[in-house]
Amino acid sequence: MKQNTSTDPTRPRNLGDQRDRNRAVEDEKGSALLLTIFYAFLSLVLIFLVVAATSLYLERKRLFTLADGAALVGAESYDLDDVELTANGYRPKLTAAKVASAVADYVTASQGDGFTELQIEAATTNDSASSTVSLSAYWKPPLVSLLVPEGIRIDVTATARSVFS
Repeated sequence: MKQNTSTDPTRPRNLGDQRDRNRAVEDEKGSALLLTIFYAFLSLVLIFLVVAATSLYLERKRLFTLADGAALVGAESYDLDDVELTANGYRPKLTAAKVASAVADYVTASQGDGFTELQIEAATTNDSASSTVSLSAYWKPPLVSLLVPEGIRIDVTATARSVFS
């Protein structure tokens, strides 16, 4: 009878080696299920975080757009009697009261934007030629979880200048 002198490493040398390999394979059963559950949970957590971060970014952009429009309205809140001739040509002279009134009217008219607790923090002119508007609103995440706060206050500031060319 010829002995097995093959050098094939995948072929067991004796029956004991085969049993050890079978035991090792049986010990690994179920570990793929645990890894699958863990990675599914990790994926859900990442999806929740990305959705919340995207929602916060878009809400801030919407609020900044509203503030930018309000600043533009404030910069255009002069009467023709408020236009002065300077060394650089005709320039409007803004007042803080007119800027604040125009901004308040604009924000009130655009309340359909769906902001929560929208407030005008400041609406003024610092140099009589530009208007500065600061708005704030409360952001709530679309999916509340342990990793995301229940909501935060967003503040934005926009400045617009009115000039004649």
